[in-house]
Amino acid sequence: MTSDLNRRGFLKSTAATGLAAALAPAIAHAADEPLGIVLVLPSPLGDVGWGHALSAGLDPIKAALGDKAKITVLENIPEGPDADRIMTKAVADGNKFLIAGSFGYQNGALQVAKRNPDVSVLHASGFMTAPNFSPFAARYYQATYLMGMAAAAVSKSGKLGSVSAFPIPELITSVNAFALGAQAINPKVEVSVVWVNSWFDPAKEQEAAKALLAQGCDVIFSNAQDSPSVVSVCEEAGAYVWNLNSSMQKYAPKKYLGCVATDWSPFFSQQINDHIAGTFKGTVAFLGVADKVVKVVDWSKDIPADVMTKITEAEGKIADGSLSVFAGPIAKQDGSEGVAAGASMDDAAIVAMDWHVKGVTTPLPK
Repeated sequence: MTSDLNRRGFLKSTAATGLAAALAPAIAHAADEPLGIVLVLPSPLGDVGWGHALSAGLDPIKAALGDKAKITVLENIPEGPDADRIMTKAVADGNKFLIAGSFGYQNGALQVAKRNPDVSVLHASGFMTAPNFSPFAARYYQATYLMGMAAAAVSKSGKLGSVSAFPIPELITSVNAFALGAQAINPKVEVSVVWVNSWFDPAKEQEAAKALLAQGCDVIFSNAQDSPSVVSVCEEAGAYVWNLNSSMQKYAPKKYLGCVATDWSPFFSQQINDHIAGTFKGTVAFLGVADKVVKVVDWSKDIPADVMTKITEAEGKIADGSLSVFAGPIAKQDGSEGVAAGASMDDAAIVAMDWHVKGVTTPLPK
């Protein structure tokens, strides 16, 4: 599994000349009609969260292409038949670039791609490919490991928690890396998880956060919530909290530990460039710290300086490839061997991860 974002090529060009210049060669090949770009989201589009991060990734493209692109965001679209129908209609309406922004859209979006070979489709968090269908995902686990280090340093109870959306590999790896990073600072740390089985359910998220706090967890990871519900509850309770995708610091000015943020604009720009140029190729894009897609922002000032130094060192090693978050020995939750000493999980194993590491106390749902 490889990333099709060329750091030394595309990112260098965007840094030096801006997105407009990077897209200019392909723009010259664009048709007279604006390129219709549609982003489909499973939850409401707010000022924070996953949907916000995806939508923000298109803002520089809109500025670069101007009237040569028409960008439409369809929000709060349930996974299943409704999403399939809406994506089909979006393409029937003449849109040629589709971003299916949720794991549950995979089958429907793939069928749209197969029926419309002139349409390029990006699918979030999936694993299937086709000539005009590319899944993309973030290596969140690289940065959740760093957040685990910070969490262990500020925790007084040694009990950490996570309010998590769905038990899919992408979120399982985020929790596992969080635990491993924490154990790098305090080997006795434990992590409890509540799976809410929703991308957007503020009431259920609040209940889950309160349940973890009642168990003594004093640092909470809001794992893929598209609302600040968990963050607000923790701030009120005086517990540290952090989240994925976009900063929610304004909802927790005192107890915000940080954010594992994603910047999709370089990747989206390259893929749209390739579509316009006629060179779009379906492949898996698995993007992380080295690609500058995943980055921790808004670090808390409460993190001890010596631990912050260790975090910075670890981040540099993750970026240059000398530190693998899932390097053995790693024990599974039941004590059996997960990764042998001297071995490391490859991408195929990471994206299929269906077990928790030792230290995560909550069993995975069956």
